[in-house]
Amino acid sequence: MTAAPPRLGLIAGNGRFPFLVLEAARRAGYAVTVVAIKEEAFPNLEAASTRPPQAAFHWVSLGQLGKCIRLLEGARVSQAVMAGQVKHTKLFSDIVPDLTLLGVLRRLKTRNTDALISAVADVLREHGIELLDSTAFLAPLLAREGCLTARSPSDDERRDLEFGYGVADAIAGLDIGQTIAVKSAAVVAVEAMEGTDLVIARAGQLAGRGVRVVKVAKPNQDMRFDVPVVGVSTIETMKAAGATALSVDAGKTLMIDGAAIVTAADEAGIAIVGRPTQTSAV
Repeated sequence: MTAAPPRLGLIAGNGRFPFLVLEAARRAGYAVTVVAIKEEAFPNLEAASTRPPQAAFHWVSLGQLGKCIRLLEGARVSQAVMAGQVKHTKLFSDIVPDLTLLGVLRRLKTRNTDALISAVADVLREHGIELLDSTAFLAPLLAREGCLTARSPSDDERRDLEFGYGVADAIAGLDIGQTIAVKSAAVVAVEAMEGTDLVIARAGQLAGRGVRVVKVAKPNQDMRFDVPVVGVSTIETMKAAGATALSVDAGKTLMIDGAAIVTAADEAGIAIVGRPTQTSAV
């Protein structure tokens, strides 16, 4: 008698991240149930789920935590992955919460992103569903240490990146944002809820060519959610803004487009480095 495949729930936000998790989990032999957030997930995720081996697929609205849990319980899921961005602004302005989510919101002492999603994870666990690291199936796409591009950072770029680490780590530790832009040892722009690409674009408008971008994980990054992500679009935004160097945290930053990111950076003359964990060396 053939053993039943292991089951996995995929709670999907926007971007390519959910598609990659879906394909990797199916390759690993999982029977996947996708619960996609209709305000965020790309519509073609549903079609991708129908390709063999077919994954069960459901749409839920952003505030429907109870429905999400019931769907996963109905699929006899005991492990789940959150993949894909939910815009931070929507977490606090566009939610119409059901009773389950209202209970979560009442528990919160602070309504920052970490507190909210961590509380959601606790409720999932209470229902027998354990959240896995969001990169559990995508380890090959995590940034590695050292220089990732053909061009290494110049001395000036290295000094700016080194300067930026302390500031970026402090901002991330306060759960404000993960990205800052610096130039000539001055902070040009800091991310809050708007996202990385808008920060980079604003930095280019403010300081012109020569901006360096530092994207970090939180000091105690919970790899189950809100993992730093960069893609080809990040490089395209940097090129348009005149930014010349990017630092990401090795082992904690998802290079969503894989080698294509490095290719795009090489073509644009942008240096990318993976900062080793627990150190600010370039």
